[in-house]
Amino acid sequence: MSSYGNFRPAYGGRNRELGQSAAASAFMFTVYRWMALGLAVTGVTAWYVAQSQAAVELIFGNRLTFFGLIIAQLALVVAFTPVALRASSGAAAAMFLAYSALTGVTFSSIFLRYTQASVAQVFFVSAGAFAGLAFFGATTKRDLSAVGRFMMIGLIGLIIASLVNMWLQSPAVYWISTYAGVLIFAGLTAYETQRLRDMYLTEGAGGNLALRGALVMYLDFVNLFLMLLRLFGNERR
Repeated sequence: MSSYGNFRPAYGGRNRELGQSAAASAFMFTVYRWMALGLAVTGVTAWYVAQSQAAVELIFGNRLTFFGLIIAQLALVVAFTPVALRASSGAAAAMFLAYSALTGVTFSSIFLRYTQASVAQVFFVSAGAFAGLAFFGATTKRDLSAVGRFMMIGLIGLIIASLVNMWLQSPAVYWISTYAGVLIFAGLTAYETQRLRDMYLTEGAGGNLALRGALVMYLDFVNLFLMLLRLFGNERR
């Protein structure tokens, strides 16, 4: 009896651990489902806009219109988390999808600059790399907090370098920042996956955490894709 009694708590603890792991996996599936929907909206919007000469001229023929769209994107990203913490799931979802569509409008330039075949190829390469990095982040026992802090510092440096290079127009800075960007967003993908999983396990899914996480992972994927497109995309002749 004593051996059976000692066994039951361990067995129960194991069951709880398995239950938590299954719940966390279901939560991450919801995050990636929303992320995938956002990417689909972005892709369809970008392709549709690129097919319309009138839309292209309206967006890229007027600098005020283009930069207005960029400012609107930044405003939505900055406002999303505070709004999602208080808003209903429907309102947060609408805001996320609106941002995805707006990003598609500005990303239509990708289809104007690169061939559709190379865009598709780089997208699938990015998807494969992202899936591997996310799986690593979700399953590794190693704490990736230090990696995350280092990558966030690198991201700040990358933003500053990109802004400065708008005036310098240096090919060296462009390519260095591109290679650095691939490493930074690869590291952030693994780190953010682990962080989201840990947040769910400790805090639950309140405050539209799945949608907030979807935006974070969406941004990591999009930026990884853009960096790889710089390296491997075939420009139109």
